[in-house]
Amino acid sequence: MEATRSLAFGLLGRKLGHSWSPQIHASLGSAPYTLVEREPEDAEAFLREGAWRGLNVTIPYKRLAAEVADSRSERVERLGVANTLVRRSDGSIFADNTDVLGFSWMLSRFCSRNLDAEARDALCSGEALVLGTGGAAQAVKAAVEDTLGCATTLISRRGDDTYETMVARHPTTTLIVNATPVGMYPDCPASPVDDGTLAAFPQLMAVLDAVYNPERTGICLAAERLGIPSESGLAMLVAQAHFSSELFQGRALDEASIEQIEQRLRLSQRNIVLIGMPGAGKTSTGRALARSLHRPFIDLDDAFAVDAGVSAAQYITENGEPAFRDVESKVTASYGCQSGLVIACGGGVVTRSENYDAIHQNGTICFIDRPLYQLSSNGRPVSQLKGIERLANERMGLYQSWSDIHIVCTGSAAGDALLIRAKLGL
Repeated sequence: MEATRSLAFGLLGRKLGHSWSPQIHASLGSAPYTLVEREPEDAEAFLREGAWRGLNVTIPYKRLAAEVADSRSERVERLGVANTLVRRSDGSIFADNTDVLGFSWMLSRFCSRNLDAEARDALCSGEALVLGTGGAAQAVKAAVEDTLGCATTLISRRGDDTYETMVARHPTTTLIVNATPVGMYPDCPASPVDDGTLAAFPQLMAVLDAVYNPERTGICLAAERLGIPSESGLAMLVAQAHFSSELFQGRALDEASIEQIEQRLRLSQRNIVLIGMPGAGKTSTGRALARSLHRPFIDLDDAFAVDAGVSAAQYITENGEPAFRDVESKVTASYGCQSGLVIACGGGVVTRSENYDAIHQNGTICFIDRPLYQLSSNGRPVSQLKGIERLANERMGLYQSWSDIHIVCTGSAAGDALLIRAKLGL
């Protein structure tokens, strides 16, 4: 992260952490793109006097960005917050809110893809609820109203429209959007509402999230369990960057680039998670796959040993399988929420249901299927205690139901890695 006196384009915030914006803007042509962190006492001076051409602005400076501008779009005038600033040739500052445009683009595509209808036709029969009251929620509310033309209500912790009252007050809700930070990496998967709350809306047809990391946020996972179409906010992130970049560069850009950049990000940031019986070759295949993709490789049994101070086999022998599974789930959650990894799971990861959300939220799950007669129980206390056939009877159905892709072993780790790459289009 760099903060310089003179820059072309960038993102201003207080604490930015890891951002995907630089690589998105590099693809759009608005580069170099710099991440700029400023404390509140320094932010206004940077906005007014910094030698920048174009800025995106995030928490907590969106309202300040609108205030310092010399001219504002209709969206900014309506909302009082801006996420995009452009310094014009005469030195004046223009403010816009491309979050509105980005979410509107995402919502329209979502309805076309998942509901087989134009947005107004798909969802206009009921109400829309936006969870949150901050700048992101205001932008999402404006986008929903512009796109759907339906009644849209912000849900907060206080007042009349709260998480406790929203089902009773808004029974005809067809769309719920999370515009809070709840469920954002690294505090994931978490959701501002539970499965029961979503299920209580009889007409609910869609659940969206402005959060883009993880790929499947907590509220999207809840919707998935209920069979409700859902999507998190990566498309919004890329689309708002597209519309910001048009302002930065002063020219129209091909909207086809939104989906192209989005797809590249999904493929590069999505974990590849290997599951299967003990001894199926998950570790050797994972290493070969990670080398070929130039990605970090995580073996969860090795990660367990680092966390616990002893090997998985020794821990099971000394403390029993249930105690081992408790620690294994914690380790699984700590890596499952990360991005761009190849992860080899222990054979019993599927015995704890909470591990599914942990590895599914940001990953493609691949079941490596090796014939039972080729498996060995050496050094594997659970396999030795229960026997390979019994373990297979207990777990095979889970491997099948958890997996996104299924490969039958080719006979070599390199061959299995190539097969996985081919199935994933990598």
